[in-house]
Amino acid sequence: MSEREIYEAKNLASVTEYIDNNAKDKELSSEMILFLHKTLISNINNNIAGRFRRGNEYVRVGNHIALAPSLIADDLEQFFITYNANVSKSIVERVARFHLDFDSLHPFLDGNGRIGRSLNNYLLIRENYVPINIRFLDRQEYYKAFQEFNMSGKTEIMEQIVYRALVNSYFKRLAYLKGLNIVMLNAYAKSHKLSHPNLINKAKRHTIAAFIEKGIWMIGETE
Repeated sequence: MSEREIYEAKNLASVTEYIDNNAKDKELSSEMILFLHKTLISNINNNIAGRFRRGNEYVRVGNHIALAPSLIADDLEQFFITYNANVSKSIVERVARFHLDFDSLHPFLDGNGRIGRSLNNYLLIRENYVPINIRFLDRQEYYKAFQEFNMSGKTEIMEQIVYRALVNSYFKRLAYLKGLNIVMLNAYAKSHKLSHPNLINKAKRHTIAAFIEKGIWMIGETE
């Protein structure tokens, strides 16, 4: 690993730990986001750690050009207002919209993706849900969600991603909390003489308690 990769892993772990320990008691705000970004980017690029883009610091995300730096602070405050005002909507809808808004804004020169995914968990933990990891479930679908949002303002694809990630996280946590024997789904299929493709289909429909861990379908079984 390079020195940067070491700091990236270490700093992200610090951000995750801080959120786990403090999200319930501290409301998410612009100041909190800046603090988390400073924690994430420290010793990687101290010149941009803990500050939004400014001056002529424009960024392009694929075909999308993020808003001017002068608009970041006001837009971010509007995101908070929208999130807090939509209490009648499900947590999945609210988190999906906030994630799309934040990443499309791209307020930082580096670390937007990692901070954005961390903020998902900040919001979920504050409302008594488990944290999720949406990065590795389906990368192509993840990118399609941003294309959909940037082209039409719709959030349906990201809502499905957040929902699947939430179910995945609950299945995983329950399997470990119950002390089940965690095995790969293909090994489970062989030992139980079942069709692996059929189990994959069931896992994707959430009709069995399988979950993705490090990109591999797993399932818990009793000894």
